[in-house]
Amino acid sequence: MTLYTAMPLELVLDGIQNEPGPFVEVTIQGVTMQLQPVAPGIGRIVRLLAAPLSCYLLPEYLPGRTICFHPTSELPLMPERSDFTM
Repeated sequence: MTLYTAMPLELVLDGIQNEPGPFVEVTIQGVTMQLQPVAPGIGRIVRLLAAPLSCYLLPEYLPGRTICFHPTSELPLMPERSDFTM
């Protein structure tokens, strides 16, 4: 590969060995997408993995857009039956 640039090579190749952050695959309304978690329950769309063709043109599913999701690994804890004493 030939790279023509006026920038120093150290700046151009800085971080090339770093792997991208952790990704999460979620399915929302029939669209399977790869997200990069930003905050609990919020992720940034990296790419669509499986979706109807019409979804690729919708602005709601553009890469870089943030979307709300609920991770399946974190289930809400239900109180024990004995906690309801009167």
